[in-house]
Amino acid sequence: MRTITVLEAIREAISEEMASDTNVFMIGEDIGQFGGALGQTKGLLEKFGEDRIIDTPISEAAIVGAAVGASMLGMRPIADIMFTDFSTIAMDQIINQAAKAKFMSGGKVSVPIVIRMQGGAGRGKAAQHSQSFEAIFSHIPGLKVVMPSTPYDAKGLLKTAIRDNDPVVFIEHGSLYKIKGGIPDEEFTIPLGVGEIKRAGSDISVITYSYMVHTALAAAEVLAEEGIYAEVVDLRTLRPMDTAMIMESVKKTHRVVVLHEACVTCGFGGEIVARIAENVFDYIDAPIKRLGVPDVPIPYAKSLENTILPDAEKLITCIKNILDGL
Repeated sequence: MRTITVLEAIREAISEEMASDTNVFMIGEDIGQFGGALGQTKGLLEKFGEDRIIDTPISEAAIVGAAVGASMLGMRPIADIMFTDFSTIAMDQIINQAAKAKFMSGGKVSVPIVIRMQGGAGRGKAAQHSQSFEAIFSHIPGLKVVMPSTPYDAKGLLKTAIRDNDPVVFIEHGSLYKIKGGIPDEEFTIPLGVGEIKRAGSDISVITYSYMVHTALAAAEVLAEEGIYAEVVDLRTLRPMDTAMIMESVKKTHRVVVLHEACVTCGFGGEIVARIAENVFDYIDAPIKRLGVPDVPIPYAKSLENTILPDAEKLITCIKNILDGL
């Protein structure tokens, strides 16, 4: 096992897949000489050249549109969207083109494209660079949505996404990039649609994904010292979602809190709650709670941002309220 950061894991996955398949290329803003907004593609231009690490003008519609067209002709593009917020400029290309081509062609056209984007708050980037749009993409048939939480998951899931024959929206929380973890030296991939129990527990299930996994683990560590054992369920892939894993956890703990960084109203947590209610309602011993961001834009001021974002302290309070019947 080696210890690397999430950022390094992503870079390794891209480099290895480009080295093994000449049809894989990257297209996006500042990914070449600049090496990516946070260094995600550093060194790839020197290794693969300008024909495969393609810098573009500031046009997300052009980035995704060109990538969709190339994928239809047999290439495997990785379209880099600097921030999730900027994906709104390419929504026609993502939702009406990439997601629909296979269906509208009767299966004759595949769109093997990965649309990478950096999402999430907590870094003082304000309302237009901190949003969580995973529920929007998860709502669209034809798209797969991945949100890793560790270096191991980031590398294994990204390699799988690049090899997938359908469009994959791959969302990387910016606060994850410096987080370290172990990965094996040998080749590995992680199948889409398979979650993981990051910490076993018996008293309550915390169902979450991406950076909030680490928030849940921190809260679970504190609660364990008080004799409260929270199970941390990492979805890893939102679409397809590992519903069976969620249900097994709920059957064991009988109590649930769904944790995510998106706004609560119409956030992805609502889908998780609905599936639990539809499938294992008889196992629930307390109302299911959702912990997310209030329905406000993400503020720039750090004090205000901290006030609205979920953290370990808020999660601990939420869990104790559920256990106390509040």
